[in-house]
Amino acid sequence: MELDLNYQGDEIPILKVKEQVPLLEYTNLEETGLVTHAFTTRLGGVSKGYCQSMNLSTTRGDEAVAIAENTRRLSAALTVDGSRFVYTNQTHTTNVAQVLPGDEGKVFAETDGLITNVPGFTLVTFYADCVPLFFLDPRNKAIGLSHSGWRGTVGKMGKVTITKMTEAFGSRPEDLICAIGPSICQTCYEVSEDVIVKVQEAFPNYRERDLYYRKENGKYQLNLWRANELVLLEAGVKKEKIATTTLCTSCNDTYLFSHRKMGTNRGNLSALMTLR
Repeated sequence: MELDLNYQGDEIPILKVKEQVPLLEYTNLEETGLVTHAFTTRLGGVSKGYCQSMNLSTTRGDEAVAIAENTRRLSAALTVDGSRFVYTNQTHTTNVAQVLPGDEGKVFAETDGLITNVPGFTLVTFYADCVPLFFLDPRNKAIGLSHSGWRGTVGKMGKVTITKMTEAFGSRPEDLICAIGPSICQTCYEVSEDVIVKVQEAFPNYRERDLYYRKENGKYQLNLWRANELVLLEAGVKKEKIATTTLCTSCNDTYLFSHRKMGTNRGNLSALMTLR
């Protein structure tokens, strides 16, 4: 199966097809041998209509039987236990929950990030333009996965997740291996001035062109990839340990769900991560 994906630079993440399911992966995470992870595409599942075809989210109006089959297919492709998937019910917060034994199948309400040091759990978060953030602590054998839209970005969700991992597992930022997943690019992400005011407050030490630029129509183009990279760097993650996406969900809406392109009639993409 070939996908004509439009990368904006090097092919990061890389595309793999497992058990007829196309998945996107990051080399810096995979080569550690400590985790199984992926970011889904729209392909490889059985969902119908505007959720077609790979959707795991229960909030999009999809049929439960389709979500169950998609879960089975993904768990087979990743060789993980689908009964141990753990989910977020995201509301653009910076709330991060720790996944503990007994949380199999749990949906964490009003939560946009998950962390764990328990092998076998698959952390699952959902996307349709917002930024997935992957975290691996190879020293303490712990992982994190967080959702960061513009609200999460100005709330510095990356830093919040790292702080939670430090408190729970003793993680040190300089040890972490991170990835910034497929999401909307700056060219596609137009925002209003009230959003930029929040960005300016959150990133006072950075010049305008580092994060956004103003258009003639009075709107702005915001760079969520760069903003989240800065959050991780400010938190103490080493630059060489951060893999930043070159893949835009809006530019690739044939293969990826995009809220900007499709509105509410769409499925959700999923980021998944398991500690082996």
